[in-house]
Amino acid sequence: MPLTELDTLTALIIIDNELDPLSPPSPDTVQISGLMGTLATQSPHHIDDRGKATREIRMEDICCSAHGLSILVTGTKGEKSHSVLFDAGPEPEIWERNVNRLRADLGSIEVVQLSHWHRDHSGGLTRALELITAAKGDSQSKVPVDLHPSRPDYRGMAIGPHIISLQADPSFAEIEAAGGAVDTHDETHTILDDFFLVSGEIPRQTTYENGLKGGMRFDADEGDWFTDEVIADERFLMCNVKGLVVFTGCSHAGVVNCSRHAVETGDDAPLYAVVGGFHLANSSAVDTERAVRDLQRLDPAVLLPGHCSGWRAKFAIERIMPGSLVPCTVGTRIVF
Repeated sequence: MPLTELDTLTALIIIDNELDPLSPPSPDTVQISGLMGTLATQSPHHIDDRGKATREIRMEDICCSAHGLSILVTGTKGEKSHSVLFDAGPEPEIWERNVNRLRADLGSIEVVQLSHWHRDHSGGLTRALELITAAKGDSQSKVPVDLHPSRPDYRGMAIGPHIISLQADPSFAEIEAAGGAVDTHDETHTILDDFFLVSGEIPRQTTYENGLKGGMRFDADEGDWFTDEVIADERFLMCNVKGLVVFTGCSHAGVVNCSRHAVETGDDAPLYAVVGGFHLANSSAVDTERAVRDLQRLDPAVLLPGHCSGWRAKFAIERIMPGSLVPCTVGTRIVF
C-alpha cells in the first residue's frame, strides 16, 4: 500500500520496561535525547540560593519504567504534521505520571492505535483518552481508537497445571465512555493522509516464531478457556522516512515475521528501523540468534528493542549487528 514519504518522524517513549536516563546518545543514524538531558537545560525549577546554580533537577520529574509499552509517534511532511499514540501501557497512573513529566503534547494526538489485546498495552487506555480529550478542549469530539474487532473476554497463561488470568482489557463501552470513538479493523489500512499504515493479521513465515507459549483465551459464553498462542489480533504501525520504520507492540507473530510482512506491504521501500517489543525475552539462545540473523538479512539501519525483547536479544544484536542497537528506554525522544 502507498505510504507518504515523511520528512521527519519523532517517537517519544512514554512507557517501556527499561529506564536509563544517564547513558550517552546512540549511533548517529537517529537523533536521540533523554529526559535527564532535557531537565538539565530546561528544568522548570528555578533557584536563587545556590551560587551560580539557577535550576534544580528533581527526582520526581524523571519518568518511571513499567511492564508495557506506549509511544507517541509524530510524522511531518512539509507544513503538515500528524500524531498517533501507539499503545497506552499497563495502568493509568503510570501513563499520566510519565506524560506529565515529559510534557507531552497530548492535544496533537489524532488517533490511538492499540497493537493487540493485552493488558500491558491497554491498561492505561481509558485514562489516556480522558487526558487527550481534556488537552484538546473539546469534550464533544471523540478520539478515533483503532482496534482489532476480536476482543477477548479475558486473556491468560497456562503455567503447568494452572491457568493464570490477566485483567480484562477495556471494553468497547468503556473506551467510548472515556472519549474514544471505536474504529475496528482486521485488514491493512492507512490513516492520516497515508502518513501511517496499520497492518492486518501478520503472516507466520518462520518455523521458530511460534507465538505466545501457553497463551489462553477465556470465552464467557462457553465458560471455558481455550488455547490462544497465535495472538492473531496483533498489528504493527508503520511509516516511511528514509525507509520503513515499524512499531511493534510485542511481536507475538515474531519480530522477523513482522519485519518481513512490513517490507512486503511497504510499497517497495527498504526496512530502516524496528521499534518496540521483539518478544525474545523467553526465547532460547538458538532462536534468538536465528531471529537476529534473519533481521540482519533485511538490512535495517537501526533496531530499537524494548518492552519484551530481553537483554539476551540486545546482546545478540550488538554482537551480530554492531552499531545498529539503539535503546528504546522510557523518557527517550528519537528523531528519524
